[in-house]
Amino acid sequence: MTHPNDGPGALPILSRTQLRSARRLLQRKGREAAGEFLVEGTQAVREALGSGVVRLLVVDDPSAHAELIALAGSTPVVRTEPGDVAQLSDTVASQGVFAIAREDRPGLADLPASPRLVVICAQVRDPGNAGTVIRCADAFGADGVVLTRGSVDVTNPKTVRASVGSLFHLRVVTGVEFADAVAWARQRGLQVLAADAGGQGLDELAALGDLGRPTAWVMGNEAWGLPDDVLAGVDRVVSIPMWGRAESLNLSTAAAVCLFASASAQHT
Repeated sequence: MTHPNDGPGALPILSRTQLRSARRLLQRKGREAAGEFLVEGTQAVREALGSGVVRLLVVDDPSAHAELIALAGSTPVVRTEPGDVAQLSDTVASQGVFAIAREDRPGLADLPASPRLVVICAQVRDPGNAGTVIRCADAFGADGVVLTRGSVDVTNPKTVRASVGSLFHLRVVTGVEFADAVAWARQRGLQVLAADAGGQGLDELAALGDLGRPTAWVMGNEAWGLPDDVLAGVDRVVSIPMWGRAESLNLSTAAAVCLFASASAQHT
């Protein structure tokens, strides 16, 4: 007996009903109603398949995505008709591969009991920034990411795409009040550091040896930074020293610098 995913010619066509259901996942309301979200791109889909959350794999060219089809195993795979990819993607040059994934909504209790490095995103609303912060957190070995209430939906297609699969590697908690996230961090022995202009230099903190301690980094909205009430709730405000002429760093770059500094100190 042949597997239903064996051979390009064996793949069924994405039905109009399936296409409509997938298109609804481009909107937050549709994702919340279905409890599913859309994953686009070869690397992101590969990681989604590896995490076991994919319900349906969609490809435009079976021969070009043979590796992912094989990785899908018993997960159903369908191929698109001409024009379907443009309806599912908001990118200029899509890679032509999508997955419909089941949504998981972990809470603070689902994060590791003894974390070493965590990122708290305080009302980060740009989907690209949020996804890139998740990717940075994954790259530097963070134990989780918390997106406070008012932040972008983590299953936003742009956020998922910007995470390049890292969304499926670590716990991402959403919809938490900032005060609750800070209280959770302190209960687990984490120092809470806010990345913001005008604080103690990151290099000074490194020289003191404090970056090696278990840490929760607070990152704010790129447009207006961290409000006073948030800054008042952290242990220290830390700024990244810059010796060039740039006025500032964008959120995801700042997160990468801070996370690298902490991870390096913790692994020394």
